[in-house]
Amino acid sequence: MAIKGLAGNEMAQPRVFAHDALDLNLTAKYTYNTDIPGTQDRGVCLYAGVDITSIEVVMESGTQVIFKGISAGSFLPVLVTKVVSMPSGATANTAGELLALY
Repeated sequence: MAIKGLAGNEMAQPRVFAHDALDLNLTAKYTYNTDIPGTQDRGVCLYAGVDITSIEVVMESGTQVIFKGISAGSFLPVLVTKVVSMPSGATANTAGELLALY
């Protein structure tokens, strides 16, 4: 499957570093099981600030999947548009536990 928006020139290639972040575990900023803001055209990678036993997400393609065994301090190099529910291991309304990387 091709990545949306890529053309055959260097300027259209995806970036490998994030330029912004959204803390998904803060209820004032994001509500689980809703689209992550700014993901209408491109999904976001996720950063886990705590050990996450499992996390259910909707991929950019629309496929819903569960990832398990994510270590604190790691990121998932996948493109997601939604986190279905609070990940196992995260604490409600605690900063830095799950970040969307743009």
